[in-house]
Amino acid sequence: MAYAYDTNNIFAKILRGEIPCNKLLETEHSLAFHDIRPQAPHHVLVIPKGPYVTFDHFALEASDAEKADFLTAIGNVCKALGVQPGEGGAGYRAISNAGNDGVQEVPHLHVHILGGRVLGRMLERAE
Repeated sequence: MAYAYDTNNIFAKILRGEIPCNKLLETEHSLAFHDIRPQAPHHVLVIPKGPYVTFDHFALEASDAEKADFLTAIGNVCKALGVQPGEGGAGYRAISNAGNDGVQEVPHLHVHILGGRVLGRMLERAE
């Protein structure tokens, strides 16, 4: 089944300027802003401006320009936050939830960049 994009999701409303955000970075194809309920000292969401539901949807249907812009935006967010391990930062976690099993809350692709503290294990080890 093809992805159906909900034009009334909260990120679509942010992109249209109907809901404000605390913007960190904006490019031609991407927007990065601080999460309103941060789970770490640094918690930024990076979203594409196009109507993509999940990372796989984006990877398979976005243009090369959108893909390059989005990945570069993620890198620039990490740089702006000072979390890049290769540049002296202590590290970060990048998370993109997808679908019910991934506990995706907003049906618009978004990558969480979290850092500023030890984040613990992503999942408990499988037995």
